[in-house]
Amino acid sequence: MKRIFMLLPVMLLYCGLMAQNTFKAKVFNYQTKAALKGATANIPDLKISASADTSGLITIPNIPNGKFEMEITYVGFVKREMVYAFPQKAPEQILEISLEPSTGELAEVVVQTTRTDQNLRDIPTRIEALPLEELDEKSTMRPGDIKMLLGETTGIHVQQTSAVSGTASFRIQGLDSRYTQLLQDGMPLYSGYSGNLSLLQISPLDLRQVEFIKGSASTLYGGGAIAGLVNLIGKVPEKEPELTMLLNGTTAKGTDASVFYSQKWQHIGTTIFGSYNYNGAYDPSNTGLSAIPQTNRFTVNPKMFLYMDDHNSGWFGVNTTYENRLGGDMQVIAGNADNVHQYFERNKTFRFSTQLSFTHKIDDKSRINFKNTVGFFNRQLSEPGFDFKGRQVSSFSEVNYVHNGEKASWVAGANLLTDNFTAEPPQNSLNYNLTTIGAFVQNTYKATNWFSLEGGLRVDDNTPAPAKPSNGLFILPRLNALFKLTEHLTSRIGGGLGYKMPTLFNDESEQDGYQHIQPLNIGNTQAEQSYGLNGDLNYHSALGDEALININQLFFSTRVDRPLILQNNTFVNAPGHLLSKGAETNIKLVMDELVFYLGYTYTDTKQYFGGITGTQPLTPKHQFSFDSTYEIEGSFRFGAESFYTGPQLLSDGTTGKGYITFGLLVQKMWKRLDIFVNAENLTDQRQTKWGRIYTGSITNPDFKDIYAPLDGVVVNAGIRIKILN
Repeated sequence: MKRIFMLLPVMLLYCGLMAQNTFKAKVFNYQTKAALKGATANIPDLKISASADTSGLITIPNIPNGKFEMEITYVGFVKREMVYAFPQKAPEQILEISLEPSTGELAEVVVQTTRTDQNLRDIPTRIEALPLEELDEKSTMRPGDIKMLLGETTGIHVQQTSAVSGTASFRIQGLDSRYTQLLQDGMPLYSGYSGNLSLLQISPLDLRQVEFIKGSASTLYGGGAIAGLVNLIGKVPEKEPELTMLLNGTTAKGTDASVFYSQKWQHIGTTIFGSYNYNGAYDPSNTGLSAIPQTNRFTVNPKMFLYMDDHNSGWFGVNTTYENRLGGDMQVIAGNADNVHQYFERNKTFRFSTQLSFTHKIDDKSRINFKNTVGFFNRQLSEPGFDFKGRQVSSFSEVNYVHNGEKASWVAGANLLTDNFTAEPPQNSLNYNLTTIGAFVQNTYKATNWFSLEGGLRVDDNTPAPAKPSNGLFILPRLNALFKLTEHLTSRIGGGLGYKMPTLFNDESEQDGYQHIQPLNIGNTQAEQSYGLNGDLNYHSALGDEALININQLFFSTRVDRPLILQNNTFVNAPGHLLSKGAETNIKLVMDELVFYLGYTYTDTKQYFGGITGTQPLTPKHQFSFDSTYEIEGSFRFGAESFYTGPQLLSDGTTGKGYITFGLLVQKMWKRLDIFVNAENLTDQRQTKWGRIYTGSITNPDFKDIYAPLDGVVVNAGIRIKILN
């Protein structure tokens, strides 16, 4: 009997250790609440694990009593580590565990450009997005403008329009800049005359996301979105205040100083961005001409946000930029002009615009939105013996209704756009005036879990009207389809019509400096009309437990009838059409802290004019990009990138040389401080190495096409101070 009592505690202890408990939990995406099929729960001490079923449910039986650490993991999401005690107080309860997407996973991006605020994966329209994490990296590479941000995007080619002033435009899928739209929060702040210097006057520090639509987007945004659009989305205040300062210097005599502040209270919030950008005239090739002009720029962009109640909210912002940009002969810039050294190109610009956005939420599914922008842009372009002064006053107003249902989403609205350009004598014959009234409707229908269809229709009426056949009225249908073929493979196919009103503001006018351009008679010039089609395949999958791969293959084709061409300094309709077709390949591999990106663009743009076929100048057929980043979140970042631009036909009939550039970025981050060093074009590729960039004399140079860098190796270094975050 005594032995039995002695063995009883041992038996009870043994039974306790051998007690069997069952752990049950549902794992879901923190942002979208979607179940994460295949998520893994692991108990290291017991060396047991289990995976989630199609509903995200994980079940682990036969767990003994005690406290055990459990790891919940899913590829592309941040790992969670928790300690559970067994037996549980409510053993039958199914726990809910949420995982947050990691930095390298871009699958859960919510986009605004289609106006429905849907997840990127669920939209039939093909949209690419650069979220805040990637913009954070780009802002340390070139804090003063978005030229690099766009130039490093597959399918977008940045074209320099001045050899000495650095002005540039961007082209999507081989089509001129006039066929693209640059938007700020969905509003055309940078259209017409004011768009020519936009790439150089926008800072990425003020942005939280950039969205791209490549291909016709005219049904959503009207004339000019034939090749596509870029939507720059500004930051909004959060509950936690933010105060960030950035100081940057370059080996090319550049200095940037920026500050951003934001805070949200109960019913009000604000964001304030200000910057000063300076660059001294820089001539790395000793040509006697500035590869980078002398520049002084001030920018102030304040916004006020109102959160009146659960149904009404809005914001009001002001965009102000002043810039003095002087390029040309280095001796003239230094104030040492003489009989030989006389050439200069000065741009003085002042940009002021207001933005207003208001949303009334009817219920959980429906809302009404109103937005408006009024812009004023003044520019004085001066060259020896020539001054071109002009100002633009433009406005855009839109009201739309959005309804997001379980099966169908609707967007319907109307907008009014005015654009008035006035030049001072003697160039006042170039004055331009346009009013556009438009209405549109769009429906997104989720027929099944694997198929969605998005259709839209827009009607625009323009005054003054161009010559027939359209006579100012344009009807623009669009159709896009999304196929979720498997869990890992999706496809989008879409197309639509577009148009572009005749205008003087394009790359050719900028290259000429408006000196010889003749007036445009809209009534005697036909509008350009387009037909676009694109389709893609997208594959994403896990590679083992530590890697994620995403492969996207896009094919595109756009035809533009009667494109405007410059003949004898006058813009006329070409007797034929322009056809741009090609493909884009994007491969992204995420392996925990390491990310690899490979991009390739093939562009074949041909002119079919008067029965003669020719290649579009300044359009490289082949472009490659490679980028690799190693990042320990919040601690360290190292990046290396390389770009290849293939040979391209130039306007004089010669062929520009292909070239490769290479860059490096090192960034160390602490809680309140970042230090970064970035080097661009370490291969020192310069067009001036391969020949003169102008003909004639330095007194009166006639510049050739600029197709390669002029500034050579540029290293920048700086600090970012997060005073509040």
